[in-house]
Amino acid sequence: MFKATWRNFFAHKGRLALTLLVVVLSVGFVTGTLLFTDTINRTFDQMFASTSADVTVSQTAAQNQEVSASDPTVPASLVSRLATVPGAASVRGEVSTEQLVVTDAQGHQLSSSGGSPTVGTNWDPNGTSTSLSSGHAPQGQGEAVLDADTASHQRLVIGDELKVVAGPGTFTVKIVGLSQFKTLNPGSAFVYFDTPTAQADLLGKTGVFTSVDLTAAHGTSDDQLKANVLTAIGGHYDVKTAAEETSSNLSGLGFVSVLRVALLGFAGIALLVGAFLIVNTFQMLVAQRTRELGLLRALGASRKQVNRSVRTEAFLLGVIGSTLGIGAGYGLAAGLIVLMRGAGLNMPAGHLALELSTPIAGYAVGIIVTLIAAWGPARRAARISPMAALRDAGMPEDRRASRVRSAIGLVVAGGGAAALVAAANSSGGTGGAMLGLGVLATLVGEVLIGPLLASGVIRVLGLAIPRLFGPVGLLAKRNALRNPRRTGATAAALMIGLSLVAGLSVVSSSLLASASAQLDSSVGADFIITANGDLGVTPQALAAAKATPGLAHVTENKDITAKVGSTAAQADFFASSSTMPQDFTVKTVSGDMARVYSGDGIAIPQDLATAQHIRLGESVPVTFTGGSATDLPVVAITSEDTVFNKGSSYVSLQTLDASLPAAEQPIDFMLFAKADPGQADATYKQLQDRLAGYPQLDVKNQADYKALLHNEVAQLLDLVYGLLGLAIVVAILGVINTLALSVVERTREIGLLRAIGLSRRSLRRMIRLESVLIALFGAILGLGLGMGWGISAQRLMATAGLDVLSIPWPTIVAVLVGAGVVGLLAALLPALRASRMKVLRAIATD
Repeated sequence: MFKATWRNFFAHKGRLALTLLVVVLSVGFVTGTLLFTDTINRTFDQMFASTSADVTVSQTAAQNQEVSASDPTVPASLVSRLATVPGAASVRGEVSTEQLVVTDAQGHQLSSSGGSPTVGTNWDPNGTSTSLSSGHAPQGQGEAVLDADTASHQRLVIGDELKVVAGPGTFTVKIVGLSQFKTLNPGSAFVYFDTPTAQADLLGKTGVFTSVDLTAAHGTSDDQLKANVLTAIGGHYDVKTAAEETSSNLSGLGFVSVLRVALLGFAGIALLVGAFLIVNTFQMLVAQRTRELGLLRALGASRKQVNRSVRTEAFLLGVIGSTLGIGAGYGLAAGLIVLMRGAGLNMPAGHLALELSTPIAGYAVGIIVTLIAAWGPARRAARISPMAALRDAGMPEDRRASRVRSAIGLVVAGGGAAALVAAANSSGGTGGAMLGLGVLATLVGEVLIGPLLASGVIRVLGLAIPRLFGPVGLLAKRNALRNPRRTGATAAALMIGLSLVAGLSVVSSSLLASASAQLDSSVGADFIITANGDLGVTPQALAAAKATPGLAHVTENKDITAKVGSTAAQADFFASSSTMPQDFTVKTVSGDMARVYSGDGIAIPQDLATAQHIRLGESVPVTFTGGSATDLPVVAITSEDTVFNKGSSYVSLQTLDASLPAAEQPIDFMLFAKADPGQADATYKQLQDRLAGYPQLDVKNQADYKALLHNEVAQLLDLVYGLLGLAIVVAILGVINTLALSVVERTREIGLLRAIGLSRRSLRRMIRLESVLIALFGAILGLGLGMGWGISAQRLMATAGLDVLSIPWPTIVAVLVGAGVVGLLAALLPALRASRMKVLRAIATD
């Protein structure tokens, strides 16, 4: 039996290749994802380990909250104090800030190719992470060193000038040297200054550092040095060892965890789609070998041996596919790293981090999924009696099992639909769980009732085909209906990918429509001016904006934290000019926002009011960062039903001025501006020209701001659709595989059709029409299901501001038309193969 199994396994190389390809893709995506994320983790771990000092001293988190400056500092005198700590070989003060924008001579902002932040820091000639590759170190004001990767990307050379916009002001430097990273280039642009320049021009004051780094003497451990530091300076500062600093830095890389989860999620989708294809393939293979299996039974093979034979083939397929898939995973991981390098993150493509768990996971996925997929067909093959198999070339359908499957599917789908409805009408914390349950249940239910739906939907889809294509169209329709279970399984693979596309399209379209609607209803300003590079709107930029001809007014907006109420709850405040009500409307559940800007009251969000038991009209103690407690009345409670500034509190600039010393006042982070009647277009151009000298500022009118929101969502969706493309590619392979095996199964039938006069062209058209029907069936199921998911998700998030339902009909129609094209393309090879069959040889086939 093993020899027969082995020979049969390699007897049909075409079928083997198609099924093997799906296993390879599925395993490759899983192992490639694991390799990629493991490589990122190891690379960043090595980078932080090599760049972290043995011990780092900085301000504590509590101290950071007590100061209004974004860059917390420690006094330079701390360096000399720490120099006497036992076990310290060297002590160095470090200046590092992201509060700057750097431009070249043409005004183009300096950044890595991935748009990561620009970092300004002081040059360390003994640094462990960078070295001077050309030129010389910065010496005094007016000189800077730039990292070589950014210089290459921006086409800058030694001698070029850079304009630096920092918190303390704007200054110009000349590039006098280029630096090279010894480990990983984290993707940011690095500009290095000498220490006095970094302190004065980046931090705005001398005699301070952002942190102090200590190197342990030989024989002193990091933990011992940390203990000595704590003994010397007490617990007034945050003291971390290299391991603790590395762990802290890695925990801040949330995008790595998100990326890993997302990639594994899409790998799971590809596996699910691949499992449907493998199940479908084994069902067809076993059905085609019914006579062969019956002959084996007649020769004495037991049910157990037949079952084992099919499972052995599945095991061999899983082993070979997993082996090739792991190799494909290496290629995928290397490709992802190349993409990351193109985004500015210079990861070593030739040093992939191979953990033992990766190949184990790859083999486990490929073998287990394939064995599970073959389990049902193997059991059915073993149940065939020898005489029944020898009489019939096809496996008899178990109608009772089909009825049970359909009944279970209807119950599961109905339960899932009920869960989606419950989620859509939910306003509590269970809505998300109900949505997830509804998505899973409706997906499983629709897969189970796919054969039942196939009979009805394809009949409706195929109504016009006989009229358009005559007998050929009728044959194509009957072929699609011949085996509803096979048709349903093939369509299910395509359905999964398209349902996710449709669901995400509805949610994203609703998000954009809601944001646009709220922008129209809440933002009355003609222009929105925002600051980049963690910088604010400097007084000079504010004056330039206010001096623009054609502006009716400019509204300042400051961002500041405060402690509110008897429990000192942390709250984020927007402090704005008195013209704020004309430029921005805030929804309230009680009170009047106009009183915030005409008196000395504040507005707080509903959640804060509920949590702190604060009532409208009640005076509460408010301590703005850098100031002392002031009792202020609550004159409005804002609604949580908003997209913009959700959860924020509001106060007027006048009230803030009275509650906070001028030295502690934050600078504006955003400006609203309104043009004189009929002057919007001309004023927009003048405002952009006036602020062109302030590269940290972005000037947008409402139309451009909406376009910016749309582009940000579109970029995210492009990534998601690209990953979903793999699942759709696997689904297309499923259609090709089904048609190819169906052609093999119907070889004798095709020969007879050709013998009675069906031309090769008509035969190819018949198979193409059959493929299009199956693809359209899967697309209709997927789009309908995905739209249901999207609508339920939108209604669930309506309380969070996503209150406009927008169904992107152009996208839905395009996907439906695309599915038809996919079906047409998938049928090209099977149709060509069928048309090339020799008629007499096909008729003689058993």
